[in-house]
Amino acid sequence: MPSLKSLKVRITSVKSTQKITKAMKMVAAAKLRRAQEAAEAARPYAERMNTVLASLGARVQVGPGSPRLLAGTGQDQVHLLVVATSERGLAGAFNTNIVRAARRAAERLIAEGKTVRFYYIGKKGRAQLARQYRDAFVHYADLSAVKKLGFGDASGIAEDLIRRYEAGEYDVAHLFYARFRSALVQEPVEQQIIPVPLPTAGAAGTAATDGIAAGAGSVVEYEPDEATILAELLPRNISVQIFRALLENAASEQGSRMTAMDNATRNAGDMINRLTITYNRTRQAAITKELIEIISGAEAL
Repeated sequence: MPSLKSLKVRITSVKSTQKITKAMKMVAAAKLRRAQEAAEAARPYAERMNTVLASLGARVQVGPGSPRLLAGTGQDQVHLLVVATSERGLAGAFNTNIVRAARRAAERLIAEGKTVRFYYIGKKGRAQLARQYRDAFVHYADLSAVKKLGFGDASGIAEDLIRRYEAGEYDVAHLFYARFRSALVQEPVEQQIIPVPLPTAGAAGTAATDGIAAGAGSVVEYEPDEATILAELLPRNISVQIFRALLENAASEQGSRMTAMDNATRNAGDMINRLTITYNRTRQAAITKELIEIISGAEAL
C-alpha cells in the first residue's frame, strides 16, 4: 500500500495537470470559433472552383497539347501522398486518423505495384510515418512558425508540388486532411489534386446546370478559349484546395484538442477522487493502528 506522503504528492500532481488541461481546453475553445469560421468561409470558393474546372474540363479534348495538370503524365506508377497534420500534439485522435487514412492508401497502392512517396505538412504525420516509410520521404513543409494561416502559405506548397510534378518526380498526388464537421467529429479526407480528375458525364451535367452553363441547350463562349483558361486556373486551384485543407485541419485540430482536454480534465477529476478516497482510507488505517498500539500498551501496564 502506498504511503500517505506518496499519495499526497500524487494528488497534488494530478491537480496541477488538471489545471493545465482545463486551461488548454479554454484556449482551444477560443481558437476553435475563429478557425471554424475561416474553414466554413473557404468551402464555397473551393467547391465553386472545382465546379468551374469540371465544366471547363468537360468541354476540352484532352490530348498532348492539354496542360499537364489536367492531362497527366501518361503514367500511373509513382504516387505522392501529401499528408497534412498538425505541428503540435495533445489533439486526441486528430493526427492518428489522418495518418491511418494515408497508411491505408499507401498499403493499397503498394499492393497494386505502385511506388509511393510522402510529402509531409506538419511534423506529427511525419513522426508517425517516418519509421515505416523512411525511404519514401520527399519533403517536409514546416509551418510551425506560422501564427495565422494565409493563402501565401498554401501557394508556396502548391508551387513546390507543381515544380516536382513538372520535373517528373511523381505521376499522381493525393492530399490527406481532416474535414471539420463538429468539435466531436473530424472526417479524414483523401483528395486527388494532381492531375485534376476529369468529371464524369453526370458530374459534367451537374456542373452545367449549377450556374456555369445554366439552362438546357444554352451555349457559353469563353474568351480566351477553354484550354487557356484551364492553364491559368489549374495551378490556382491546387493552391485553393491546399489552403482549404489547411483551414479545415486548423478547425479540426482545435475541435479535437478541446474534446481531448475536456476528457482529460474529467479523468483527472475522477483520479483525484479515487486517490483522495485511498488517502483517507490509508490515513484512517494508520490512525486505527496507532490507537490499537496505545490501547495494547496501556493494557500491558
